Amino acid sequence: MINVLFLCTHNSARSILAEALLNDLGGGRFRGYSAGSSPRPNQQPNPLAIRALAGAGISTDGLRSKSWEEFSAPDAPVMTLVITVCDNAAGEVCPVWPGHPATAHWGYADPSETEGAEEARLDAFRHTMRAMRSRIERLVSLPVDGLGASEIEKSARALEREEFRE
Repeated sequence: MINVLFLCTHNSARSILAEALLNDLGGGRFRGYSAGSSPRPNQQPNPLAIRALAGAGISTDGLRSKSWEEFSAPDAPVMTLVITVCDNAAGEVCPVWPGHPATAHWGYADPSETEGAEEARLDAFRHTMRAMRSRIERLVSLPVDGLGASEIEKSARALEREEFRE
């Protein structure tokens, strides 16, 4: 099983979308998790992220905002790959993860910063979700079983340079 942790600052939008998408697309080979470097007290997933996922037929069961400290604990699942999905988290000093996983950065604009009518804001979440889906589909199609951390990191970092086109 390839465990992938998606990191963002608050763990309410982008990382939540990525976790749910990977769990939907992972085919039993991949397991997605998400966390934030500094989730706000009582942080919850953004309701528009949940709506976008549900509208795409992706399960939102069990999604919750959590701190990355949860995944640096001794009893935490061992990650194979850690991917930052926002620029703030990419620039922060991350904890030392058990197992020393591969790392990559897949930057996405924050859909929760979109202003305007609710439908326009929801469209921003859908756009981000489609961009993530494109990379995650390519990730799960890679022959990563049996690869070491450096080969997985190289593959994940190659995907960060790929552009999303609708």
